[in-house]
Amino acid sequence: MAQAKETPRQRMIAMMYLVLTALLALNVSKEVVDAFLVVNESVEMTNEKYAQKIENTYKTFETMYQLNQTEVSPFWNKAIKAKSLSVAMKNYIDDLRSALIAETEGIPLEDAKVADIKALKKKDNFSITTKYLMGDSHDGSGGRSSELKKRIIEYRAQMLALIETENRSQLRLGLVTDSVYYNADGKKQNWEAHHFFHTILAADVTILNKILTEVFDAEFEIVNALMDEINASDFSYDRIDAKVLPQSNFVFVGDEYKAELIVAAYDTSQSPKVYLQMGVDELSVNQIDNAISVKNEGGKAMIRLAANRLGLNKYAGLISVKTSSGAINYYPFSHEYMVAEPSVTVSVEEMNVLYIGVDNTVSVSVSGIPTEDLIAQISHGTIKPDDQSDKWIVNIPPGENSLVITVFAELNGFLTEMGSQKFRIKRLPDPVATIANIKKGGVNRELLLAAGAIVPSMPTDFGFNIYFKIISFEMSIQRGFNVYHFKSENGLLTDEMIEQIEITNRGQNVLFENIMALGPYGDERSLSPIILTIN
Repeated sequence: MAQAKETPRQRMIAMMYLVLTALLALNVSKEVVDAFLVVNESVEMTNEKYAQKIENTYKTFETMYQLNQTEVSPFWNKAIKAKSLSVAMKNYIDDLRSALIAETEGIPLEDAKVADIKALKKKDNFSITTKYLMGDSHDGSGGRSSELKKRIIEYRAQMLALIETENRSQLRLGLVTDSVYYNADGKKQNWEAHHFFHTILAADVTILNKILTEVFDAEFEIVNALMDEINASDFSYDRIDAKVLPQSNFVFVGDEYKAELIVAAYDTSQSPKVYLQMGVDELSVNQIDNAISVKNEGGKAMIRLAANRLGLNKYAGLISVKTSSGAINYYPFSHEYMVAEPSVTVSVEEMNVLYIGVDNTVSVSVSGIPTEDLIAQISHGTIKPDDQSDKWIVNIPPGENSLVITVFAELNGFLTEMGSQKFRIKRLPDPVATIANIKKGGVNRELLLAAGAIVPSMPTDFGFNIYFKIISFEMSIQRGFNVYHFKSENGLLTDEMIEQIEITNRGQNVLFENIMALGPYGDERSLSPIILTIN
């Protein structure tokens, strides 16, 4: 294959390489190094364009496979093999290039993988690179260049094996390693020495990228050759119709209706077989026995599915079509549709209030949209689904007076805003301080002493399990014309308070005031006093 004709691109790359090799025979000046950098940048750009070009070729190949799987399958499988071999070869060259940079620069391999060749400090070094790639021998047998050559030969042979023998002579594959090479003195060299003996790092990187270009070129040649080998049987069509394929028949106000318009060709003389199964994402050929057969006429089939199951309904199937050669191809399809009950919403006026520092429970629903397809966002605080129910939990930090909750639905792969609701924000109401379950009025002395502490209780109409803690209070008792004050640094009666209550006469008042409570998010509240009369 060494005598195979080369493409203009391959001849250009070869000429560039010859120029670079000649430059290496001169003293390595800054201008020479910069020249390598310019050439390397051009080669890298070529590789990027090649990658996109090859990817488009695979997409075309896959389309051919989907249209005629039976006859295209053998060639498509070889194309997948070519892609796998090429990816492995590209990865090997990339790894070798990174390892060479790491060895020459003395940097970690991970840094070498992302290093900019222009920023390398030793890009004009050839002693370390020669040692790494050639080893201690002049033929490269002790270095990585020999292994690279073996990998190139193996890759080239494996790629050629994918093409029928009689078609290989038409290929211009490149990646030649058995040509006759000469050094500057006219002496013969092998492939390894010709490319990597006494070459600076900038040149080595450029040469490796040039080999990478040849891998891209070989992959492109092989995949196109496989496509040329396909002898696909054409379908015959006698009817063409315009079809409208809506993304959804369920559209909300403010949204937009989207549909795909196509021209469909079909054969009215044959009736393709259609197989369908409910509740699945896909149907394989070996599962056809579990599916139902759909009646069709004139090359078209109409499915009718009962809307008796609420929520999202899925179905999938296969259409079998016989080609003109008698082969049967299977074409998969899948779709889903939503079933919802006619809904009537009856609501009363509510305060639309959310409280700071608690788990506020909020209902989020949109008619005709399952809960799992809804996303709620909040202008302040956090909102997340409740793991124990179909509600949402809202938490709000202090400092805001109102917020907005906006609801989105995922429709046809896009988020669509369904609406929003404004809520007022309030801080938690003050708890009510009691002792012995009494706020004011008469109290039995023994009952008061047995209680022994002031307890803060939330209002009975407050629906959250929130707890405050008494952090201090004062007790005042009047004896004659004197008023005595006693202070507690928590919610418990002190020993001194207990002694005073024990000697208090019936009908005498006991005042608990300056009661301070600590809220669940750290705010202090001053509670109303407790005024008791000893019975």
